[in-house]
Amino acid sequence: MPLPAPFDRLRLPVIGSPLFIVSGPELVIAQCKAGIVGSFPSLNARPSGVFDEWLHQITEELAAHNRDNPDRPAAPFAVNQIVHKSNNRLEEDMAVCEKWQVPMVITSLGAREDLNLAVRGWGGIVMHDVINDRFARKAIEKGASGLIPVAAGAGGHAGVLSPFAMMQEIRAWFDGPVALSGSIACGHSVLAAQAMGADFAYIGSAWIATKEANAQQGYKDAIVEGQASDIVYSSLFTGVHGNYLRPSIVAAGMDPDNLPEGDVTAMNFGSGGNTEAKAWKDIWGSGQGIGAVKAVESVADRVDRLEAEYNTARTELAAKAGMALA
Repeated sequence: MPLPAPFDRLRLPVIGSPLFIVSGPELVIAQCKAGIVGSFPSLNARPSGVFDEWLHQITEELAAHNRDNPDRPAAPFAVNQIVHKSNNRLEEDMAVCEKWQVPMVITSLGAREDLNLAVRGWGGIVMHDVINDRFARKAIEKGASGLIPVAAGAGGHAGVLSPFAMMQEIRAWFDGPVALSGSIACGHSVLAAQAMGADFAYIGSAWIATKEANAQQGYKDAIVEGQASDIVYSSLFTGVHGNYLRPSIVAAGMDPDNLPEGDVTAMNFGSGGNTEAKAWKDIWGSGQGIGAVKAVESVADRVDRLEAEYNTARTELAAKAGMALA
């Protein structure tokens, strides 16, 4: 199935995933201007009235960029909505999304048919994140436009399945837009996601270590210094299993290797609800792909790097294919 415009005209097939606390207008605008989809959780805008201000800022700045750069227009942006009973702002925030005609809504922790219909009614698309094929089928049955398989190794609330397994199962029945998530932080992995059948690579943790990210310096440094073995998978902090940086757990006075299970009934996705140390403020989320992140740099420089790596990977793959056919 062809990708809907303007998502078929990205510089790279990349969606910057929404990051609690970290993603704000500065990061989203920089991502979109660099040619990839930028996104943020609506709950990052606090109090709720700030959400309207953020969408106004993003819309106006991207429109100005497009007027000044007709040959290099910005990519569209996306807003993440937590579709869970703990989110008492959902209806209010969706009304603001409709006001600003948000091009893409990313839904998490619940799929609702009325929400999907509303977004499609104003011409937007809904991408729903899922951790297995069963949830993927439910999302499409309820009218989601596309899927985000959250595979093992992804940052935040991640699943445990291999990306190979998830993609082959989903592509056996679904031909719509798919953005693959899980340990993607370099251009070679972006191409690998496409080779598995995804339309987009869904990248999160790499953007934490950028100048535009709303993250404390210690968090950015931990991403640069970390590697896959520094990631801990736990349900303690929000009640839902997720991946977190080991040094932040240690700094909070806990043993990363002996964490109790979390209480799903205490979920509070804005701050965490199971411990005094709050996710994502104190306990830092991260995926396993951070070994590819070597420095804190601007979003523009990171996208340049991803594009160079992506093009190199395509060239290398073509050469290997040529050798195999010779």
